[in-house]
Amino acid sequence: MLKDEPHFSRRLAAVSESKTTRIFTLAQELRRQGREIISLAVGEPDFDTPAPVIAATQKALAEQHTRYGPVPGEPALRERLAQAFDGCTADHILVTNGAKQALYSLFQVLCDPGDEVILPKPCWVSFTEQIALAGGRPVLVETADDFQLDAARIRRAITARTRAVLINSPNNPTGAVYAPEAVAAVARLAAERGLYLISDEAYHAYTFDSRSHVAAATVSPDPARVVTVRSFSKHYNMTGFRLGYVAADKAIIQALARLQSHTTGNACTFAQHGALAALSMDQAVVAERCAKLQRRRDLALARTRELFPCAPGQGAFYLFPDVRSRLRPGETSADLAARLLDQAGVALVPGEAFHGPGHIRISFGIGPEMLARAFDKIREVL
Repeated sequence: MLKDEPHFSRRLAAVSESKTTRIFTLAQELRRQGREIISLAVGEPDFDTPAPVIAATQKALAEQHTRYGPVPGEPALRERLAQAFDGCTADHILVTNGAKQALYSLFQVLCDPGDEVILPKPCWVSFTEQIALAGGRPVLVETADDFQLDAARIRRAITARTRAVLINSPNNPTGAVYAPEAVAAVARLAAERGLYLISDEAYHAYTFDSRSHVAAATVSPDPARVVTVRSFSKHYNMTGFRLGYVAADKAIIQALARLQSHTTGNACTFAQHGALAALSMDQAVVAERCAKLQRRRDLALARTRELFPCAPGQGAFYLFPDVRSRLRPGETSADLAARLLDQAGVALVPGEAFHGPGHIRISFGIGPEMLARAFDKIREVL
């Protein structure tokens, strides 16, 4: 036992625990106590990992693919991933322990102390904390109507210390899918100012209402300045595999690999065999799951709009309604989320976690029956 208070670094003091994982942990604890808790907080659908992925992973284990591998990733996987990006080879790809580690490493590689990274808000909880851990300063910029990207506001936020602009489409937490012309405008702006454009495309497989995801690298006049981060987690329901990847200029990949050689080394070797199977299997399963998610989105959006104003949610599996009309005097959206968890047994993430106070994030990744039941419980409390 320590007799004195432990001393931790200043960098740790600059960040807080992820509020999304905190809600998930609390919901799990309430379930252990015997409470019925319906979670609309977790960032993954209830779909199973595809059978070909499981089979390939088991085969890799049986064949003893359990040893150290190349730090940038298995060559066959990197070669296959490169095919999705024009002009890329395996040397433009780095496989990471989830997209979260990819982003953390990027800020460590790109940011010196005091450098600024522009973030449209609301934004994912870990962006600001990871930038701070790299000694950088997150600069939060308001989005336009329905949480769409606003290139003019981003332009006004650029200073001499700006190092990068980070965009995330489809967006967590809002579900917005950024319009092609807005993505192109921000890509041109980054190229003009010599900035990196980091494009978090973890949800790129899931868009609704005939909207298409626009890869930032395809609309940039300087693709070498674009860093694309994607993941197997959402796309193929492989969240526990912890596999993400970066597609970028060779110099960036080499710098990331140098850092990764001292942090995690290679990503899980046998999991990468499962990832290769995911890319090689019939992709119809992804399209079918996207169609199921759209039906769930339609149900969730209709029920949400009975209670709160809400943007349509064009992708990913989130809605981000404005709950201010339902708040009691002095109450915040965090207070409302706590009240709904306690009284309705429904877990939601408050907007404060995403720099969007007055809102809550609803994940519609669960089945329609449970989704409807959750809204019945919320409506009863409200």
